[in-house]
Amino acid sequence: MEETSKKSGIGGLVIGVLGVLGVGALFALMFMGTAFSYRGDCVRAEAGIEAQYKQNQNNYDNMWKKFREMAQVPDMYVADVKKVYDGAIQGRYGADGAKQLILAVQEQNPNLDPSLYTKLQSAIEAGRNGFAADQQQLLAKKQAYDIVLKGNTGMFVNWLWNFPHIDLAKFDIVTSDATQKAFEEKKTDELQLRK
Repeated sequence: MEETSKKSGIGGLVIGVLGVLGVGALFALMFMGTAFSYRGDCVRAEAGIEAQYKQNQNNYDNMWKKFREMAQVPDMYVADVKKVYDGAIQGRYGADGAKQLILAVQEQNPNLDPSLYTKLQSAIEAGRNGFAADQQQLLAKKQAYDIVLKGNTGMFVNWLWNFPHIDLAKFDIVTSDATQKAFEEKKTDELQLRK
């Protein structure tokens, strides 16, 4: 009987140790699963920030190229109108032009179409609005990543991965000197459209 109770005592001890080891292994697996999930979230966030920043550069470059190309159209239009106008005057009145003031007043001469400027203005507004939306996406991605880094999971497992692996300051939004000054001084003046 003593031998049976000795065996059951050792068996109970073995079962207890195995149970503790099993629970420890389960917690270790859960920790590693959480750690790898956190790592994946951080890698995705960093890749998203880098990609959005490059997309912002792409859109900004395209926007300015479009503005420059559109701004050339009025110059080309003026040059073409001048050629047509000069040709029309010389064809009607000869190389010396019209000698009679009445003829010049009654004529229908080519006009510079103001819609070219309106289209350029609309393109500038649309380009700026699109770029502002791109900037907002970049800010949202940086904010989401900051939340991941500072969240509860990050507090427990970031020592293992040491994120961030990118310099987040390199991915700041594009702004102007006037905006920087206004935010540093905490004041700004109203916009003067006419002086």
